[in-house]
Amino acid sequence: MPLDPDVKAMLQQMQARGLPPMSAGTPEQGRALLRAFSGVDRRDPAELPPVAEVTEASFGGVRARVYRARTDGPAPTVVFLHGGGFVIGDLDTHDLAVRLLARSLGAVVVSVDYALAPERPFPAAVDDAWSAFRDVVDRVDELGGDAGRVVVAGDSAGANLAAVTAIRARDEGIPLAAQLLAYPAVDPGGEYASRTENADGYFLTARDMAWFIEQYLGVGADSPEARERARDWRIAPLLAPTLAGVASAVVATAEFDPLRDEGVAYAAALEAAGVRVWHRTFPGMIHGFYGTPLPGPLAATREIDAALAALLG
Repeated sequence: MPLDPDVKAMLQQMQARGLPPMSAGTPEQGRALLRAFSGVDRRDPAELPPVAEVTEASFGGVRARVYRARTDGPAPTVVFLHGGGFVIGDLDTHDLAVRLLARSLGAVVVSVDYALAPERPFPAAVDDAWSAFRDVVDRVDELGGDAGRVVVAGDSAGANLAAVTAIRARDEGIPLAAQLLAYPAVDPGGEYASRTENADGYFLTARDMAWFIEQYLGVGADSPEARERARDWRIAPLLAPTLAGVASAVVATAEFDPLRDEGVAYAAALEAAGVRVWHRTFPGMIHGFYGTPLPGPLAATREIDAALAALLG
């Protein structure tokens, strides 16, 4: 399929502005670039999708923001982990995606501000995600949530953390109703055709991916140390000893994304392990489409959220 026309126009605008690739700058510059791309500082709060309540909080010692779609009755409870290569992204850059998710499910969504590399490299983000998740589970009644409908969700690097959290929840016997994984990074050391096909020109580049991994692991992406660490299932959940028994999954991938094929492989591995999976590769979409305020990406976002709602019944 051709690129979605609105996405194509957005990429052309970015190219015309001469924005440097994230891998060419510092982590601080990358964070500022994503905030600018997300339009965080230009948003009119009155135009955001309304939810019943938004509050600042802390779970497991990790800063978070709680979105309540409604205040009556136990609601699905989602722990959301934002994307950004483990280096960039924050609660504000993913505010729109989280609001849409809360509204689609009528849910309580806890968006987690986990540790970023290189200041705090692996496994700090994994540990923060787990600490926040455990505390949300322990306090689900206090949140007005439904203990029988707890979900872990994320996009890109956040989907990696969500997948790792889902595996650990299974291992520790913590009930988890579902996991939502939008274009997940699940095997950084693997070789996939999509990394070559979509290496450049579609927002996330192969160079950016290598830079993110270097920041996250604290070693060069092509070094023997990186290759060895990339086999740790907490970095590459696709390489977990078994995926049997993990929570049902919604897995979304994008046609023009370097991460497409490993996300497809993860959905297939989950299904092979007997896990209930909804998966779709969205034609014309690029990495980062989830929650992007353009007609095509928003339609895809609504479809993903509806699939999660269906899994939760």
